[in-house]
Parts: sequence; structure tokens; C-alpha cells
Amino acid sequence: MVQKPPTILTENEPLRKAPIVSIGIIDWLRKNLFSTWYNTIFTILGIYILYLAIPPFFQWAILDAVWSGEDRTVCEWYDENKVKYRAGACWLLIKVYFNFFTYGFYPDELQWRVNLSFIILAVATALMFIPNIKKKHYIGMFLFLIYPFIAFFLLSGNDTLGLDHVSTHKWGGLFLTFLLGSIGIVFALPLGIILALGRRSKLPVVRILSVIFIEFWRGIPLITVLFFAAVMFPLFVPQGVEIDNLLRCIVGLTVFGGAYMAEVVRGGLQALPKGQYESAQAVGLGYWRMMGLVIMPQALRIVIPGIVNTFIGLFKDTTLVFIISLMDLLLTIFTSNTNPDWMGFPFEGYIFAASVYFIICFSLSRYSLRVENKLMVSKQH
Repeated sequence: MVQKPPTILTENEPLRKAPIVSIGIIDWLRKNLFSTWYNTIFTILGIYILYLAIPPFFQWAILDAVWSGEDRTVCEWYDENKVKYRAGACWLLIKVYFNFFTYGFYPDELQWRVNLSFIILAVATALMFIPNIKKKHYIGMFLFLIYPFIAFFLLSGNDTLGLDHVSTHKWGGLFLTFLLGSIGIVFALPLGIILALGRRSKLPVVRILSVIFIEFWRGIPLITVLFFAAVMFPLFVPQGVEIDNLLRCIVGLTVFGGAYMAEVVRGGLQALPKGQYESAQAVGLGYWRMMGLVIMPQALRIVIPGIVNTFIGLFKDTTLVFIISLMDLLLTIFTSNTNPDWMGFPFEGYIFAASVYFIICFSLSRYSLRVENKLMVSKQH
């Protein structure tokens, strides 16, 4: 049988248009805000609410605000008929109390020690984030093994080093809030990893103890934990032994955050396929090497959003320490509002506190998203 020669196309197929990868502002508005009649109603209602809220707030917070002066008379005054007039936001309050909001009752002449401790921390942390810097493990060892002692001696003082002692009762403000949040975050993660591994252990005693610990601390509110740490905890130590109130608070925050972190890490461990465990065992890795080199890095990468969410929640929960008389940022603002010379300006201080918490928490969220995207890209390659 003679085969027919292949058919040769003499005409090219018509070219297809490239897919649209971007749309104009009009099309974006029509697609996202006015796609249906009810979306249109909600969009118009939202615009109307913003119109009612934003211009008055902008007028109060920016245009009519008082930024400088000597005392409250520049923010409000009385005419000859004793009618009170008030300008916009009195940001002069933040300027007057900024040192108190930052350091609490920490002595003014010793505040350089707080600044120095945070400068050392900022420099070491910045070096950790530089991509191409070598021997980062030495920086990490410094942060976790050496820096805590340096910060402790700088903040509390030491007679041998010639540093005057400063009681923790004088620590306060944003400095104390950041200290509590940082220490709670640093210790909650390793505690959560240990508890998560214990809850998945094949040893019944370890598993039961881990479950009891996690469920107990997750089943009570943080305010109860702080009360227990401040009031009940001293009853369980030998008579004559006194434990600093700040240390008790740190322990309470750590165990509370660690219990929640354990469930986040356990979710990452359960999300890994069984083949990862079997592959690690097939190459002869023991339990701890398997967890440290194969399982845990993958599990933590999966639950980065949950870890950061727990970090943010723990940092914001530090505001509850005012219950046990620790002068955090929120309590310094509340204290300033009780000063007769500045009573009547409560919103400025709380807006300042909200802005500080938002900046810190938003920065944590953005950085975690960057790390997550970077790890996912490296995983694809």
C-alpha cells in the first residue's frame, strides 16, 4: 500500500489574543465594588460612613490639633463669661508625658542603660536579618546566651560593675511592654515545641502530662494566670524565698503562650505526610535528629501564620499586667489621665497607645509574610 504524503498546511492558524493580565481602574471598580446591586448598596453605604467619620477626625486630629506649648491652656481656655473653648487634639500631652510613657518611673539619669540595652539588641537583630552575613550562629548564640545577662545587669544594675540598682517596680511604659512581649515570645516557642512533641509522644506518661499541661493553661483566661502568678505562686515556694513580681509575670505569660503555641506546632506536625517520617527513619536518623533536621523545619514553615498570630496575641495580652500593678504602656497612659493638670484629654493617650501597638503588630505580620513567601519560593525551587 502506497502511503499518502503528509498534508502540509499552507495557511497559518489565526492568532489568539493574549490574556488580559491587568485592568483599568474603572473595570476594577465595576468588578470589585459594583458587580451586583447589593455590592453597590454596601459600597455606597461604606463611602457614606467614611464621609461621616474621616473629615471630622482629620479636622480634630490634624487641622485643629495643638502640637506645642507650655501647658493645657493652649488646648482649652475660658472667655470672660467662663465659657470653655477647646481646640482639636492636644498632642502636647504626648510630648509632656513621652518620657513617662516610654520608661515609666525609671530614673531619668539612668535611662541611658535602657537605651543601650535596646541598641545592642537592635544591632544584633539587624545583623541576623542581613542575608549574606557569615557565621550567623555566633550572633544567635550571643542573643540567646550572652545578651540576656548583659540586659539584666544594665537594666537592674550591679554593685560590682558600678551600676546603681533599679527595682523592677520602677520599670514601666513602652520599655516594660516590649520587654514582657519579647521574653514571652522567645520562651513560648521552644516551650510550645517541647509540649507538641510530648503530646505526640508514644510514651503514655509523657503524653498524658503534656495533654494535662496544655489543656489546663488553655482552659483558663490569662488574667487568672497573672493573678495566680502574683498571689498564689509565692505560696508554693519555701518560706523566706521572695520571687520578683516581674519574674512571676514573665513565667505566667510564658506558660500561657507556650500552651497555645503547642497546639499550633502540633497542627504543623500532623499536616506532614507520613512518608516524611518514614523517609527520615529509612536513612537511619534517630528520633531527635529526625525531628530537628527533617520534620520540625517543615512543620514550622507550614504554621508560620499561626505562630505569628500567637506572637501578636501574646504581645497585646501584655496590657493585662496592669492588674498586678506593673506599669506597662497602657497603665502609664491611664495614670497620666488622673493628673489634675491634664484631666479631660483621654483620647490622645489611648490613640498614641493604639498606634504603637498597631505599628509593632503590623510589622510582625508583614515580616512573617515576607518570610513565608521566601520559604515557599525556595521550596518550589
